[in-house]
Amino acid sequence: MIRTATRADVPVIHTLIRELADYEKAPDEARATPEQLSEALFGERPAAFAHIAEEDGGEVVGFALWFLNFSTWRGVHGIYLEDLYVRPEARGSGHGKALLTELARICVERGYERLEWSVLNWNRPSIDFYEALGARPQDEWTVYRLTDGALAKLGRAGA
Repeated sequence: MIRTATRADVPVIHTLIRELADYEKAPDEARATPEQLSEALFGERPAAFAHIAEEDGGEVVGFALWFLNFSTWRGVHGIYLEDLYVRPEARGSGHGKALLTELARICVERGYERLEWSVLNWNRPSIDFYEALGARPQDEWTVYRLTDGALAKLGRAGA
């Protein structure tokens, strides 16, 4: 079952994010607190949204966390999937596909023309899964990111 996350899901979402960080070999990079997640997902102006995958008995086994992006070329919003994670013991049961199907449904319903995400180059199981659904890599683009000291330095340069 896939459902929209509620404020009560914040602790389990936080736990799943930590599990994802461990899986991606970057546990020290996942610094979000439950309080930050609660504000981002359920504050006065939510900046992100989440869906939960549950087993029949109600056990949470995965999540998708996403936000809106905007295509200047198409003139409409899209969804950027920040994180998709299904616990290892629940993989292969359709939860990941169900989460992506729900996001695709939202796109179609709202007239969004893109559902995008990034995947680590070494994560062959996920790449195979996404390609089996019809997703294609956008290899003509390279993602760039400013964080930590480089972001602070550039931000101070404009002051």
